[in-house]
Amino acid sequence: MAELSTLARPYAEAAFKRAKETGSSKQWSDSLTFLSLVIQDEALAAIVKNPRVGKQHTAQLILDICQDQIHDEAKNLLKVLIENDKLPLLPQISVMFEQYKADDEGYANVDLYSAYSLTKAEQGKYVAMLEKLLNKKVNASVSVDKSLIGGILAKAGDKVIDGSIKGQLHQLAKRL
Repeated sequence: MAELSTLARPYAEAAFKRAKETGSSKQWSDSLTFLSLVIQDEALAAIVKNPRVGKQHTAQLILDICQDQIHDEAKNLLKVLIENDKLPLLPQISVMFEQYKADDEGYANVDLYSAYSLTKAEQGKYVAMLEKLLNKKVNASVSVDKSLIGGILAKAGDKVIDGSIKGQLHQLAKRL
């Protein structure tokens, strides 16, 4: 995973820098998200991995699929990734772009996991706590993960806040 991040970082930084220069962060975000979804399709992945299909045909196939869904600069990025055999990095580039965008705009995307469904009041309480802790506005995506047993687990980029019983049991086992 760290290797993917290392390889994807220059592309994500370049895309974000260009988005800032042109004021097109929303377009870039939409294009990268769409491209990530397209290349994760199993049927397309099989075609892309086929050594008989050339880079030019791969690029044309993906561009035909995307048509007007991505802007011209994202098309250029796609061609560069294909030419350099870096197409599998696209989902990671998209994730990193969103992190750069969130940092620049002063918010954090947080995945919040709970062992049970949270009420709106509980969600609000946790979001407020995370906003105070991270010093940023928080966009929380709440999911239920019964394996946590109790408590919550919050992931904001590379920061993990584990207040779950499962996490506490794991820490206790490590100490013993």
